[in-house]
Amino acid sequence: FVMAYLDPASPLYAGVEVALECNTRLLAAVRQAGIPVIFTNVVYEPGGADGGLFYKKIPALMGFDRGSPLGQFPPTLQPRDSEAVISKQFASAFFGTALDEKLRDMGVDTLLISGLSTSGCVRATALDALQHGFAPFVVREACGDRHPAPHDNNLFDLQAKYAGVISLEQALDLLESRNSL
Repeated sequence: FVMAYLDPASPLYAGVEVALECNTRLLAAVRQAGIPVIFTNVVYEPGGADGGLFYKKIPALMGFDRGSPLGQFPPTLQPRDSEAVISKQFASAFFGTALDEKLRDMGVDTLLISGLSTSGCVRATALDALQHGFAPFVVREACGDRHPAPHDNNLFDLQAKYAGVISLEQALDLLESRNSL
């Protein structure tokens, strides 16, 4: 969840301010529950030498060149020093990163997935999570896309095949029940 989707001047602006608020609530609850938090972002070398055809196909990805303000996390979703940030170049947070090993080292077997975009990074990460043996749960209101149709269609497909799709309230209830154990 980075500024490229929140800045109206960005070619990737998605009008996902409600999803940002949901992520802020979810992040606070996850931290309160003492569950590990891992942020992901997209970072390219200037000019996209590490982005391959993906970078060439989508010129707006230049907004993720190293140092671009569009690639920064929003003020309400800042990683703490103790929280990992996985930088990636492609849609899935697993592809070409050490996320799988990091999660296994932490003893994690279940993931709450949120972010942008539902039809891209969220879907790819949820699918790869399943294929790596994790139980992925996508938090519906904490995801977003530039149009409701791909958001809804991908959540439908994820629920049918690859992940659990849960509401923000369900996620918060699960986290609260964990706190009371």
